Amino acid sequence: MSIKKTGSAVWEGSLKEGKGQVSTQSGALKDQPYSFGKRFEGEPGSNPEELIGAAHASCYSMALSMIMGEAGLTPERIATEASVTLEQDADGFSITRVHLTTRVRSPGADPAAFQGAADKAKEGCPVSKLFNAEITLDAALEN
Repeated sequence: MSIKKTGSAVWEGSLKEGKGQVSTQSGALKDQPYSFGKRFEGEPGSNPEELIGAAHASCYSMALSMIMGEAGLTPERIATEASVTLEQDADGFSITRVHLTTRVRSPGADPAAFQGAADKAKEGCPVSKLFNAEITLDAALEN
């Protein structure tokens, strides 16, 4: 099985004064503006790291749901945040780390089985496999 999805971006102008728009094939994002200020100077708006975080959090949550099901656990709710770290080094900028924080409601779930599923999802999620960065995880069951 092979699935292809697309995202696109248009950039106009220099790095600091320029601006761009990012879109997705589905139309969930259409001409969403991004810029140097939004990425590096804290201006409100979207940026590549935020989009990567959303992609990783959603992928991880789906993988965890599947793996919990395989382990006989039933998740009622999985809420995941991916914090993406962009750092400057001698060669420019790199995404060096992604920290996943997930909170799961699964009544009666065995904590050890849950933690095993959470760790397996961190390694097995297709977006996790994409990164050449450290990926850490804080996973907890909620009541």
